[in-house]
Amino acid sequence: MKPSGHIDKVMHRIGGEEVLKHRLRLKTTIMVVKQLALQGSSFRGHDESYDSLNPGNVLAWIGFAAKLNDQINSVVLRNAPGNAKYTSPSIQKEILGIIANRVCCKIREEIGDSCFSILVDEAGREHMSIILRYVSSSGIVTERFFALKSVADTSAETLKQAICDVLSQYDLQIEKLRGQGYDGASNMSGQFNGVKALFLRDCPYAYFVHCFAHRLQLALITSAKVCDPIWDFFSILDCIINVVKASPKRIRELQAIHKKDLDGMLDVGEIQSGQGANQMTSLKRSGPTRWGSHYHSILSIINMFNATCVVLEDLCRSKEGEQRAQARGASKNIKTFEFVFNLHLMKGIMDIFSLSSISTRIC
Repeated sequence: MKPSGHIDKVMHRIGGEEVLKHRLRLKTTIMVVKQLALQGSSFRGHDESYDSLNPGNVLAWIGFAAKLNDQINSVVLRNAPGNAKYTSPSIQKEILGIIANRVCCKIREEIGDSCFSILVDEAGREHMSIILRYVSSSGIVTERFFALKSVADTSAETLKQAICDVLSQYDLQIEKLRGQGYDGASNMSGQFNGVKALFLRDCPYAYFVHCFAHRLQLALITSAKVCDPIWDFFSILDCIINVVKASPKRIRELQAIHKKDLDGMLDVGEIQSGQGANQMTSLKRSGPTRWGSHYHSILSIINMFNATCVVLEDLCRSKEGEQRAQARGASKNIKTFEFVFNLHLMKGIMDIFSLSSISTRIC
């Protein structure tokens, strides 16, 4: 009914100056999203209104850019039209998706027609991370994080199809696959129906290698189980940490006592102050399949040994029934010569392993 209001007529009426404003507004958002992605920072805030004191990183950095540049200030945030601010969550995700796709395309260019391997591991609940390993054009073995894929379930068929979808999206052919690296889970490395076996049916040259770090973890834990004194030591260590960390109240008491101990040692010069030193911490639980976590558990209980003993003694006096019995047993075990000796013995041994792993990574 009104030809002058048709979209093609409106588009033609938009002048060059208006186009430049839209481009500057969008460019500002793109640069902010790019920098936040490089730093691994969060994008959104819980309150993104104009009057919010903390609207989130994207809006905050756009506002910061506006304060430094009058030209940007004239086209963003309050000065932007309501239907073209280019700051909505969907716009942020779309920009981030475009950037991620360009990175993947660049990795694909590096691979070229060469063969490659895949490394796959769990990354949160029903998510898997996919890493590509290949030899670059300069002859250097390169590993690149390639994709984070959400899956409906963790069956071998679903995981294999999800990996194939990612590879086919960037024209990476299964026939070029020369290696697979997973952990020891049956759905990944199963002999007959695991992801490994499914890929081998399509490409017999895709040799499987069980993750060496995971194999080392399992070997160390199995060795510790065979040695009764060491296994007893770690069992007692886990029991002590579980008793002390059973409630937030006990953790606060532990930290308060440890802080008092640190202040006393600083006053007498037993320890030195400095940047990053003597930080407030807590006891750390060990993981069932992560040998390195046992090392951190040992360090934490050595650093907070006196505070841990005081908390256990307080629990023995204040609690009743099962909790009191657990606290009494933990308090008795932590003060034995055998436990303290094994504590420092394992620290010394694991110090060597820790230094060796660091030097290996540097090399």
